[in-house]
This record gives sequence, C-alpha cells and structure tokens, in this order.
Amino acid sequence: MVFDPASLDFIDSGVVTPVRASTILPAVRENIELTTADGLTLVGELALPADGVVRATLITLHPLPTHGGFMDSHVYKKASYRLPALAGIAVLRFNTRGTASARGTSEGSFDEGIGERLDVEAAVQFAVDRGLPNRWLLGWSFGTELVLEYGAVAPVAQQVQGAVLLSPPLHRATDTDLLAWSAYGKPLTVLVPEFDDYLQPEAATVRFALVPQAKLIAVDGAKHLWVGEKYAARALNEIASSVLGTDVELSAQWHGPVAALPV
Repeated sequence: MVFDPASLDFIDSGVVTPVRASTILPAVRENIELTTADGLTLVGELALPADGVVRATLITLHPLPTHGGFMDSHVYKKASYRLPALAGIAVLRFNTRGTASARGTSEGSFDEGIGERLDVEAAVQFAVDRGLPNRWLLGWSFGTELVLEYGAVAPVAQQVQGAVLLSPPLHRATDTDLLAWSAYGKPLTVLVPEFDDYLQPEAATVRFALVPQAKLIAVDGAKHLWVGEKYAARALNEIASSVLGTDVELSAQWHGPVAALPV
C-alpha cells in the first residue's frame, strides 16, 4: 500500500521534544506525480511549511537507485521532516525513473543518467508551476551528477537559483559540465566528506577549481552516506544556510506537535 502522508498522527505532549532521526515536524505534505516529456509518471512527495510561508524550495535528486538510492534516502527524509518547520523550506522529493519506495514506483527504468535529464526537468517544472519560490537543486551522490550535467543548461538553468551537492563522485559529470557551471555563474555549494568513498576534499578542491563560484565545504569525520545524526544535521544546516543566504543552525528541539512513521 502506498504511504499517505495525511495519515500521520501529530501529538502535542506539551513538553520540549528532542529532534531525532524519526521525528516528523508539522508540514503540509502531499503525494505528487510528475510527468516527463517522454510520457512517464514519476511519484514523489511535496512538504510545505505549515504556515504557508515558503522561504526556499529544494528539488532533491537522490543517490544511485541501482545501489539503494531513492527519495527516502535518509538525509532527504530528514530534510522533509524538519526543514519546512524549522527553516520555512519546501522539500520536493521524488523517485527517478524505475525507482521504488514506500511512496510507490516511478514508471520507466534506470537510464544511466541519460533519460533522467527529463526527470530533472519535470521536477523543476512542477515546482515552477506550483509557484514555489527560490528554487534550488539538491543532489546527493548520483544526484549530483544530474545537477552538474543538467542544472546549468536550458530549461532548468533559467528556473533555479543555484545548487547544493552532497558527496559528488564526479564519475559521470566531466570537466565540461563543471565549466558549464562556471559560465552559468550561479551559486554552487559542495559538501565533501573527509572519508568519502569516491572524492575526498583534497581532490575535490582541484576538480572544483574550474568553478570559481563554487563554495567547497570539507566535513571532518563524515562519510559518503552521511550516516549518524551529527553528520546528517550538519548537512541540513549547510543546505539551509546555502539556500537562505545566511548562517543557519537548526534547532535540535521542538515545542509543539510531532509525529512518527506508523509501524
């Protein structure tokens, strides 16, 4: 059965609640569908601030689906659980073609990052059509390749304000893509774990020197998958700071109703 975010049961205990991995803060959440230019239906979720004031919008592109990546990859789930309430940031998550999660399975099949260009375009167009402001691409691992390859070219280039990368492997994305981002000129924040499996800070500094506006942040102790609340929270702080244009330290506590996923 497809998970319906409207089924979440929010309870106010009247006391301050620590924000943990499974803590879900209030937001307006809805299951969505995206339609690609080649006729596929992709499934996803949109989480909006409960007060209706959207300060920024994240369009998330998940890790490699053939290695377990999907819209529920943990940093993205935590972003949707926390950022609407704590920072006024809307979070759009979706499964790229052929990818499955509790939300359902997107049509099509994995296309090595080629057909996924149309998935990126469909997600960004959805955000445009919904009138969501201050739109940013957020890529993680394989998702960073999609950002670098397709974020700085039409039509996406004219529809977003910039991008944030988590753990870019730079496998599919080439120096040509980096140079396109350089010419594009819009902001690019690059979060590189100290112990990344594919691209560590020293090598990343060399590669991203092709993009003068790129802000590279080396995260001590972190690994490619950002496992551990300490590192997930750091990633969310850096993401929020980038898209809001000011230093953000998200609260680790919440006073109000919270929910957890049903067992």
